[in-house]
Amino acid sequence: MTAGPSAVRVVAEEETTRAHVDEWVEVCAFDDLLPWYGACALVRGRQVAIFRVGEGQDLYAIDNYDPIGRANVLSRGIVGDIGGELCVASPLYKQHFSLKTGQCIEQKEVSVPVYGVRVVDGRVQIAVS
Repeated sequence: MTAGPSAVRVVAEEETTRAHVDEWVEVCAFDDLLPWYGACALVRGRQVAIFRVGEGQDLYAIDNYDPIGRANVLSRGIVGDIGGELCVASPLYKQHFSLKTGQCIEQKEVSVPVYGVRVVDGRVQIAVS
């Protein structure tokens, strides 16, 4: 199922495989992603922010569009933890978005889409439906 670096734990693949997935789109090599930083990939016309968190163990993918700042910037945000919730701070107005759910920590009514992500043969793939 998941291949690549032996210690890779892919987050959200299990939840995504339960939902309807039409296709997995390859976006980059796992080694192209730096720990604690985001990268942006264009997937079927959508900008997706991909985050490698920790010591290369976890991958998360959320929409790159910040609905509050109205710009594609979330991949440039700072990854951190607020009250046990792993999140990224938007570089614009500093709202925090959960990497697991996409929900804004400060404004519960605001959220961004979350994408399934996995590694196959050392290549990162994003789920599209």
